Amino acid sequence: SHRRGPRADMVPEIAAAVGFVSGLLRTRGCVSEQQLQVFSGALREALTEHYKHHWFPEKPFKGSGYRCIRINHKMDPIISKAASQIGLSLPQLYQLLPSELTLWVDPYEVSYRIGEDGSICVLYEAAASKPPSSYGMLTCKNQMMLGRTSPSKNYIMTVSS
Repeated sequence: SHRRGPRADMVPEIAAAVGFVSGLLRTRGCVSEQQLQVFSGALREALTEHYKHHWFPEKPFKGSGYRCIRINHKMDPIISKAASQIGLSLPQLYQLLPSELTLWVDPYEVSYRIGEDGSICVLYEAAASKPPSSYGMLTCKNQMMLGRTSPSKNYIMTVSS
């Protein structure tokens, strides 16, 4: 009856979240593309399953805490489970991923924060709910991605010493 009802699927939101976590693993160059494919598939399935009964497009923030993916010096179990499928151990994951990461996966919007007081960056925003001008938000993510390819901290330290 109504033209634009709430979307029931979680495909773009989960794809954004999975792409982001895979991207973090990719920048370190220790994980092969084939492993990343397997990891992405496993994470996508796990999140789809985890969110199945906790997705309310008509109330996007309901259940947000349940859907939130968090690394707070403790690895999110969903991430570690997907990583175990490609043979990544917990210590390896801690080296590859930020020690403080919060990823909010809500209907129409996926955002993340690195560090306890980092700024929040929007990864995905449904076009239907926001004016086109908001696409500028993506540059924040692009800068993050570019910034992450710079040499790791310990490399910089060895050069300056």
